[in-house]
Amino acid sequence: MRIVTLEEHIVFPEFIREIDKAGQLSAISRMEEQLADINDARLASMNANGIDMQVLSVVGRGAELLPPGKDLAFAVRYNDAIASRIAPYPDRFKAFAHLPMASPQAAADELERTRVEYGFCGALINGLVNDRFLDHPSFRPLLERAEQLQLPLYLHPGLPPEAVAKAYYSDLPGSAGTVLAASGWGWHAETALHVLRLVVSGTLDRYPRLKLIIGHMGEMIPVMMARIDERLSPGNTGQHQRSVSQTLRDQVHITTSGIFTQPPLMAALATFGIDNIMFSVDYPFSTNEAGKKLLENIPLSAEQIARIAGGNADRLLGLNGNSR
Repeated sequence: MRIVTLEEHIVFPEFIREIDKAGQLSAISRMEEQLADINDARLASMNANGIDMQVLSVVGRGAELLPPGKDLAFAVRYNDAIASRIAPYPDRFKAFAHLPMASPQAAADELERTRVEYGFCGALINGLVNDRFLDHPSFRPLLERAEQLQLPLYLHPGLPPEAVAKAYYSDLPGSAGTVLAASGWGWHAETALHVLRLVVSGTLDRYPRLKLIIGHMGEMIPVMMARIDERLSPGNTGQHQRSVSQTLRDQVHITTSGIFTQPPLMAALATFGIDNIMFSVDYPFSTNEAGKKLLENIPLSAEQIARIAGGNADRLLGLNGNSR
C-alpha cells in the first residue's frame, strides 16, 4: 500500500533567524534539528513506518513578515533551498511553496515559478495575513492563479491576531492560554472559520475549480456540518450559491494530520466522503508511529484504506504519474 503524507513540516534555521532575530519562535527553535533534517532521522522514520512520500512545507510565519520586495526575495531563496535539498530524493519528497503572502501578485507569480521550475504541488499558507483572511479582495490574484494552475492551497493554522489572543486567551494560569490559543483549540477554530468565510463570502463560487486542503481531520467542521448547513443556507446569509456542505465536498480536502482516533475519522467520512480524505501525520509535531497506527486500525476495506493512505493525494496533487 502506497502511503503519502502531506502536512509534514520543515524550517531551515538560516531563514527563520532572518525574520526572528529575537528568537521568539520558541516552539520552532525547540525542534530546530528535527525541522531542518530531511535525509537522516526523517527519512529513517519514513522507512520504518512504510511512508513512501512526504510533501514538505514551511511551518510558521516567514516571508509575510518582511516588507514588499524583500518578502519575495526571501520566499524565492527559501523555495530554491527546499528544491535543492529534496532534489536527490525525487520519489520520497515533494513540496508546497512558501509564498510572500503580503504581496498577493508576487505570491501568485512565485506559486507558478515553483510549479514550472521544481514541480511543487501547491502552497501552504500559515493562518491570517496581516489579520486578513483569504476572502479579502486583495488575495484574488493568488486564488485566480492557483485555480488556473490547478494547484491546491493548504490552509494551515497560524498565531491568532493580538486582539483575539488578548480577548480570548489571556488571564489563564500557566501556559493554558498559550496552548488553548494554538493546538489546544484556537488554531482549529480559526482555520475552520477561514474556510467558512471563503464559502459564505462567495469566494469559492468565484473560483469553483480552486482546491483547498485543511488538516486535523477537517478542523472540527465535520461534527458541525449539519448545523452549518441549517444556519448558513444560500439565500439566508452571505453571497454563496451552493450549500456549505456541497461547496466543501466540491472544493475542500481534509487530512488526518495530528488526529489519530476513530470518532473524528468516522465523522469526516460521513460528511466529506472518502475521496476527500488524505492521510497525514504533522511530522515532527506528531509521530509517524501514531499515524501508522491509525491506518492499521481503520475499519474499512483494503481498497478504501489505500485511497486514504495515498491514492487520493496522488490524484489531487498529480503525484506518482497520476493526473489531477
